[in-house]
Amino acid sequence: MNQADQTAEEEEGNDSRRANRAERLAPPFPQPQPLKGIGLKLLSVSTLLAMVSCIKAAGDLPPGQLVFFRSFFAVPFILGWLVMRGHLRGAWKTDRPFTHLIRGLFGVVAMGCNFYALTLLPLPDATALFYANPLFVTIISALFLGEVVRLFRWGAVIVGLIGVVIISWPQMTLGEGLGSEQRDGVIFMLLGAFFAALAMVTVRQLVKTEGSATIVLWFSMVASFAALATLPFGWRMPTPQEWTLLLASGALGGLGQILLTQSYRYASLATIAPFEYTSMLLAIGVGFVIFGEVPTVYTIVGSAVVIAAGLLIIWREHKLGLERRRAKKLTAPH
Repeated sequence: MNQADQTAEEEEGNDSRRANRAERLAPPFPQPQPLKGIGLKLLSVSTLLAMVSCIKAAGDLPPGQLVFFRSFFAVPFILGWLVMRGHLRGAWKTDRPFTHLIRGLFGVVAMGCNFYALTLLPLPDATALFYANPLFVTIISALFLGEVVRLFRWGAVIVGLIGVVIISWPQMTLGEGLGSEQRDGVIFMLLGAFFAALAMVTVRQLVKTEGSATIVLWFSMVASFAALATLPFGWRMPTPQEWTLLLASGALGGLGQILLTQSYRYASLATIAPFEYTSMLLAIGVGFVIFGEVPTVYTIVGSAVVIAAGLLIIWREHKLGLERRRAKKLTAPH
């Protein structure tokens, strides 16, 4: 056996061990309960929108400081969740620390951009623009991972980007009463959606060998330390009201992440993913009641276009997944 063959076998063995560890850390899935999965998804959407609202209300603080408190105060909830499942000890172990680091840095940049944009844009506009995330995931997967994206999905991406243009058009023009802050908000929210897409693509690679407990724990720790590094760039002491909002944002963020993870144990991605878009209705309500924000016609029409494109991509992914599983059954050895 030459050295190349031996190296290949060793690498294959390492991948097998990683996959086995990931399988051990992933609890056995219960019987599918779509209604329970949908309910958990709706709870996670509501909880995460409440977290975003807390961040927006405390938006005068530097973005790096907001990211730190959002990440750090989520850690106790995540640790408690792992202890209850008996996965805390094994969750720390990984053979891919560099990939976790990269994923964490992508996530920190995404949160920083999004939190800053929240201080400049109405909540419905910011929420609608973040819906560009699955469009960016499709583009990145095609350009950098070699994933085959056919005409149907490219068409959905183009339609979605048209929706983004409709939403951002008033902020990106020089119309009366529109300042540079709104344009900056659009730019940073789209940057946040792009870096969040990079983080999601990285997670797609991690789940092949890492358990969800490991991914969640490593992200929270990397995000906390990376955000803490922004301390020399201008943090300030929060007021008592801001302390309350920051603590609540971390707690809600950790709880929302747990609810989201649990929702996927009871229903498929194709079943619950469309309910992500209920956050738009909640954002309109919260924006109006708490922040006095009224969505424009551009926001409503553009959101409808972006949501339609996202649902088309989800439907297409589901259909392709069914076709792949059907093909595996037909070609499986007997």
